[in-house]
Amino acid sequence: MFRRLPTRALYTLPVLWLVVSVVFLLIHLVPGDPILQMLGEGAPSADVAATRHAYHLDETLGRQYLNYWKGVVHGDLGPSLRFNQSVSSLILHRYPYTLELTIAALLVAVVISIPAGVRSAQRRGRWDDKLLSVVSLFGLSFPNFALGPILILFFSIKFGLLPVSGSGTFAHLVLPAITMGGSLAAILTRMVRTSMLEELGQDYIRTARAKGLPERTVVYQHALRNAMLPVLTVLGLQFGALLAGAIVTEKIFSWPGIGRLTIDAIGNRDYFLVQGCILAIGLTYVLVNLLTDVLYSMANPRIRQ
Repeated sequence: MFRRLPTRALYTLPVLWLVVSVVFLLIHLVPGDPILQMLGEGAPSADVAATRHAYHLDETLGRQYLNYWKGVVHGDLGPSLRFNQSVSSLILHRYPYTLELTIAALLVAVVISIPAGVRSAQRRGRWDDKLLSVVSLFGLSFPNFALGPILILFFSIKFGLLPVSGSGTFAHLVLPAITMGGSLAAILTRMVRTSMLEELGQDYIRTARAKGLPERTVVYQHALRNAMLPVLTVLGLQFGALLAGAIVTEKIFSWPGIGRLTIDAIGNRDYFLVQGCILAIGLTYVLVNLLTDVLYSMANPRIRQ
């Protein structure tokens, strides 16, 4: 499996190229001049022309595209038009915040969904199974941009238990993580329940029970391990959705991550920064897919064959 990883990584390069190329073209098609927005509408034409030349924005679109990829190959993502810093340094400063928030949201989803899904499968058709189904359906239909303000209203404004926005402490992380992890927990709960129902009906489970193994051992060490394969698939696919959801969540809670940086860059027509942020998100998504393949082989040894 590990010997195949370099080959799998090469397969992802066309995906990254396509993503960055589409973003490059779309951001240049958006109306508005980033130089005029940076200098102001009343800036002298000579200053506008000089600034545009300094950032190589007076060249043809094809030449700008080639120059950008030359910089990417050498690790230079270009300068930010708004912050007057290198895009690489801005992303390296903001990326850990988004990664922290995304991992926290994943932990929230996993901690909620696995016990709930297992419980729902064990109690199939009973009142707690029906209750968990209703709660998960409610979580699926509740978007981040609605859940976030509601959590702020109750836990921050009404009860004063948690801060409204910002970062730096564990308390600042709680509400954004719950906002992002809530919908994913609902998806995973239903997935765990479905997978567990299928595994609990298999012959090896009946054999394990016939051998006198404790029910907890049968459920969590035998059935759950095999039921985790489709769950890992959903986790890998939903990681990209969490990164996309981080853009909205970070804006709501003023979280200083790469999602909020992307929104600001789009609003300022900061070409290089938008491209750099999308490249970082796309690269993260690709790496998570590779990690998911590794976790497959760990969860089910038969895949190693």
